[in-house]
Amino acid sequence: MNAIALSCITFLCISGGALLGMFLPGHHLSTDDKDVVRLGTGLIGTIAALVLGLLIASAKGSYDTQSTQVTQMTSNVVLLDNLLAQYGPEANGERNLLRRAIVVLADRMWREKSSEVAKANPFEASAVSEAFFAKLQELSPQNDSQRSLQARTIQIATDIAQTRLSLFAQTNNSIPMPFLVVLIFWLTIIFGSFGLFAKPSATVFGSLFVFALSAAGAIYLVLELGQPFAGLMQISSAPLRSALTPLGP
Repeated sequence: MNAIALSCITFLCISGGALLGMFLPGHHLSTDDKDVVRLGTGLIGTIAALVLGLLIASAKGSYDTQSTQVTQMTSNVVLLDNLLAQYGPEANGERNLLRRAIVVLADRMWREKSSEVAKANPFEASAVSEAFFAKLQELSPQNDSQRSLQARTIQIATDIAQTRLSLFAQTNNSIPMPFLVVLIFWLTIIFGSFGLFAKPSATVFGSLFVFALSAAGAIYLVLELGQPFAGLMQISSAPLRSALTPLGP
C-alpha cells in the first residue's frame, strides 16, 4: 500500500474518532471523570508525539544518507570515466560500456522502466555491468602510469558496486505495519478526546479537519521519506543520468 493510501486511511480514522467523540456523552461526565480522560489522553499524546518525532527524524536521516550515497556514486562515475580517458583511446570500449551500465543502473534503481527491470534481482549485477568490470580487468597496461590507472579504476568500480548494493538494501526500508496501526490507534484516541468535550459547530469541525489533515500529513511525510526512489519526494535521477556525455565517433 502506497503512502497516499495509508495517509488517507489515517485521516479517515482520526476524523472518525473525532466525530465519534462528539456523539458520546462527554458533557455529562463529572469533573473527576473528565480529569481522568484528559490525563490519559495527555499521556497517549505525549507518547505519540515522541514516536512521531523520532520516526520523522529517522526517516529524514535515512533519506539524507541515501541522497548522499547517490551523489557520491555519481562523483565516482565521473571520476572513473576521467581515469579511463587518461588511460588512453584503448579504453574507449570500457567507457562506452560504462555509459550503458549507468543507464541500466538508473532504470533499475528508480524503476522508471518497470516492465523491463521488474524481473531482475536487485542484488544481481546487470550483464552490461559485469561486462564492463571484466573489460577493466582485461586491460593490458603498457607502462607504470597505465598500471596505476587500471588499479584505481578497478577500485572505484568496486566502490560503485558496493554503494549500489547498499542502496538496493535500503529501498524497502519502511515502517512495520503493526507499528503504524498502533500509532494510528493512538491518534484516533487523541482526536476522540478532542470531540468528547466540544460542542458541535462549524469552527470545531473546521479545526478538527485541519488537525486531522496535519496528523495524516505527518504520516505521509514519514512514509514518503522511507521511499527515496519513488513518489513525490524521490531523489532525482537526472544527475546520475547526465553525469557522462556521449563519446564522440
